[in-house]
Order: sequence, then C-alpha cells, then structure tokens
Amino acid sequence: MRERWLQISLWIAQVLLAFAFGAAGYLKTVTPIPELTTMMGWPGDFPAWFTRFIGVAEVAGAVGMILPAATRILPWLTPLAAAGFAVVQVAAIGLHATRGETAMTLPINVLLLTLSLYVLWGRWRRLPIAPR
Repeated sequence: MRERWLQISLWIAQVLLAFAFGAAGYLKTVTPIPELTTMMGWPGDFPAWFTRFIGVAEVAGAVGMILPAATRILPWLTPLAAAGFAVVQVAAIGLHATRGETAMTLPINVLLLTLSLYVLWGRWRRLPIAPR
C-alpha cells in the first residue's frame, strides 16, 4: 500500500513538473524577447539564443518527465530530466538572488527544486521504472 502511494505521488510530481517546465519553456521558445523581458526581466540581460536554448531544454525536459516513464522506453531519462530541472532551479535561484528578486521567485523555485529532487530520488533509487 505504501509503495502504491509513493507511485501515485511520483506521478503527480512528474505531471506538475512537466506542466510547469513545459509551459515556461514554450513561452521562452515562441514569445518575442522584448515581450519576455517585460514579463520576466532577465531575458533582456542575455543573448536571445540563450533564452531560446533554455526554453527548448525545458520543453525537452517536460517530455522526458512523462514519455519515457509512461512508455517504459529508456525510463532512465525521467530521473535525468529531474536532475536537469534541479540544476535549472539552482541556477534560477542564483540568478534571481543577484537581481534582488527572491521575494517573488524563491517560493516557486524552492517548490520546483523540491519536486525535482523528489522525482530524481524516487525514480532513480526508490521506485525506478523498469524498461520494457
């Protein structure tokens, strides 16, 4: 019974992460940089290619959070995506701290970091998904 709840909570975390990073990545990929700068601030401080790269990486991570686990094809990609999301969140916390934006961004960054580390632990160590 305990394992079943762990499985359910891991899937909930994976879906939340996929939704959050997929939506953010999509915005960073398709929204014009001046508009993104108005929304987020930081894209104006970096080259456009860097913002687009982050967006594509977030969308790829969102796909990697769900598809390998659901199909059981290369399921090791799911904890790898979670590790990538954790790295992104640590970098985001650092970036926002240097910009003095932690009051607004720290709670969501910590939540996403925690969910990412939970999925990483759960899918790597505690309840990995067996490949086909």
